[in-house]
Amino acid sequence: MVLAGLWDIKQSSIFNVASPQADKIGAVGNGFLVAATGMFLLVAVLTVYICRRYRARAGGPEPAQTSGNRKLEIMMVGVPLLMVTFFFFWSLKTMSAVLPPRPANRTPDVIITGHQYWWQADYPANRISTANEIHLPVGRKLLVALRAADVIHDWWVPALGAKMDMIPGTENYLWITITRPGTYLGGCSEFCGQEHAWMRIRVIAQEPKDYEQWLVSQAAIDKLPADSLTTKGAGLFMHASCSSCHSIRGTAAVGTDGPDLSHFAGRRTMLTGIQKVSKQNIYLWLLDPQKVKPGAHMPKFIFGRDSLLALTAYLSSLK
Repeated sequence: MVLAGLWDIKQSSIFNVASPQADKIGAVGNGFLVAATGMFLLVAVLTVYICRRYRARAGGPEPAQTSGNRKLEIMMVGVPLLMVTFFFFWSLKTMSAVLPPRPANRTPDVIITGHQYWWQADYPANRISTANEIHLPVGRKLLVALRAADVIHDWWVPALGAKMDMIPGTENYLWITITRPGTYLGGCSEFCGQEHAWMRIRVIAQEPKDYEQWLVSQAAIDKLPADSLTTKGAGLFMHASCSSCHSIRGTAAVGTDGPDLSHFAGRRTMLTGIQKVSKQNIYLWLLDPQKVKPGAHMPKFIFGRDSLLALTAYLSSLK
């Protein structure tokens, strides 16, 4: 499947950091890379030198044989030991800075729940739930709670800092302070089933003013259908099995097994970022979900073409 320009390497690179947490982790990684490179070059140079200096020469005497050199042995053991100790304490210091203790009375700014195979985002202070496209404000130290609904998942957006396991029955957390607006990409980093590779993450970082406007728009009720085709699609959605798995704010659809579809058409992507939201992609998904995303838990319904067009029209109207 082609991502059609939706996946930008720069947006998902550990070298394109956009938070102090990622910057601290990157500093440790770069320091280790420098040390490892230096060690590799030293070993390579010594290997070449020893092979040339002590090689046997035709007709010449046997190279001098030496054994035991206390100073050299102490250096060979001591220098690596000092390096390991240095990186050990540097890593501890970085862990403390990146993951400070969570105050007991601190409510998470957003709760991310991993499902097979999509992401649920809940904003407790605003009583908003959405899916797959995670909106966050820049310039704020955010507490992100991480949960799993079924199996172990792993949240990782390289540009924003550490990755963290999401374990059923356990709540982990991350602190994130995003320094600049933009779209940051990541993915589930723990094998979680057939569609693990397509469990993408899209974090949309916004200026506080834009973020507040987004919260207001998400809290609003989707507009009522404006034409007969959309109205038919709304009726099908509510009376078929769709409403038992999905939620749409302000309607009788209150299912929790599938993604919340409130303002669905206002998102740029669908199916955890592997396709753009468009009528054609919605129609093909409803026609045969397993052909589009094999292993997804969306069942294949036996709808006629007219019903599929009506459902597509309704979902496309949810902005």
